[in-house]
Amino acid sequence: MATPIAVVVLAAGRGTRMRSARPKVLQPLGGRSLLAHTLETAAAVGPQQVSVVYGFGGASVPEAHRGYAVRWVEQPEQLGTGHAVACALPDIPDDHRVLVLYGDVPLVRPATLQPLIAEGEAGVALLTAQLDRPAGYGRVVRRPGDGGVEAIVEEKDATPAQRAITEVNTGLLAAPAGLLRRWLAGLSADNAQGEYYLTDIVAAAVAEGVPVTAHAAAEPEETSGINDLVQLAEAERIWQARTRRALMRAGLRLADPERVTVRGRVEAGYDCSVDPDVLLEGEVVLGDGVHIGPGVVLRDARVGDRASIDGYSVIEGAEIGPECRVGPFAHLRRGSALEQGAKVGNFVETKAAHLGPGAKANHLSYVGDAEVGARANIGAGTITCNYDGAAKHKTAIGADAFIGSGTELVAPVRIGDGATIGAGTTISRDAPAGALTVARRQVRTVAGWQRPGLTPQRGAPDDDSEAAARPPAED
Repeated sequence: MATPIAVVVLAAGRGTRMRSARPKVLQPLGGRSLLAHTLETAAAVGPQQVSVVYGFGGASVPEAHRGYAVRWVEQPEQLGTGHAVACALPDIPDDHRVLVLYGDVPLVRPATLQPLIAEGEAGVALLTAQLDRPAGYGRVVRRPGDGGVEAIVEEKDATPAQRAITEVNTGLLAAPAGLLRRWLAGLSADNAQGEYYLTDIVAAAVAEGVPVTAHAAAEPEETSGINDLVQLAEAERIWQARTRRALMRAGLRLADPERVTVRGRVEAGYDCSVDPDVLLEGEVVLGDGVHIGPGVVLRDARVGDRASIDGYSVIEGAEIGPECRVGPFAHLRRGSALEQGAKVGNFVETKAAHLGPGAKANHLSYVGDAEVGARANIGAGTITCNYDGAAKHKTAIGADAFIGSGTELVAPVRIGDGATIGAGTTISRDAPAGALTVARRQVRTVAGWQRPGLTPQRGAPDDDSEAAARPPAED
């Protein structure tokens, strides 16, 4: 029978070097918090339980991760990593193997952790890394004879010879819960930091003859902790490169990979292509044969098969059906939905609007809180006046309706199937199906009128007209 695994995630630190009011583990990486990345890694190793030790920031940390199946443990005082793990141990049975992870070490992969929790690993297992510049990390001190792990020495407590060691402790380790409980109870805070170091259990294990093994990470960058905004930016670069490679290997063509930014999860079908300077954020799903033009923002969006999103459009919280065309410079806001073959053109904004199959709004219009029927045509400059200052109202446009340019539809209003609305009309009551509705004021030309300040030399009507005889206005 496999040994049950309990994961303990340490996430109580403040992170003062971040120069931020928010807890360090809530800083964003690839559109999610640092802690969210660690929790997803924890879930991937198949644990029986996951405990998160939090402290600075109080309830804001659990509140930001309500969707995760974890047990939250508060560390009232930040007294070190050993004290943090001890806070989580009371509800972990002795027969479990405890894997300790960190909320500010978000890049480690589940496969890298497997040697620490592999069946047959009975003692303490450490994840280490070889670094050219090991400053700031605890050093792994090995025995001269067999090379076994003898101790972990924090840099502030290390001798000059120990500081020259390039193998460092990443902080990630696994140990039997029963032994861990006993070792933590015997820790001392007699060190430069005045804290209870989790790494001191290594010396305790060695003293008892318990095996201590070290497993070096194949890619040291996986084990990088994040303490300031420079390190956060470096982690973002690594995460973006890793994510883009995975997307391309899954079949998504990126014209210039380094100019595509991902902040969330992306799922793409066959033969999709993405041009440079695109941002994919939240949950993005692309069907087969989708093309995303340059400078596009897709945020929590679904795009159907063979649809095209032309340059510099912003799509957020919207669903675009098959064979639709959007943009360039279109803005589809939350709640918008386009059915098959619909088109939203340049400088058109939609919000909570549903466009039926083949419906079109080609230029310079606002369509909000609207239901647009199949094959309806919305002319340039059309506005659905959906907000009266207190509440939003619906506009319903029937199938095959034609809305002339410069029209204002004052909601709530209904335009019947096949209706035609003349250009420049303001509609404030329902327009019947199959009829032309038009409302325009009489056009009047005033002869002899002159624009104020206009002189004869600049286009006055006649030299002997009354208007032309007036002296020009003084500056």
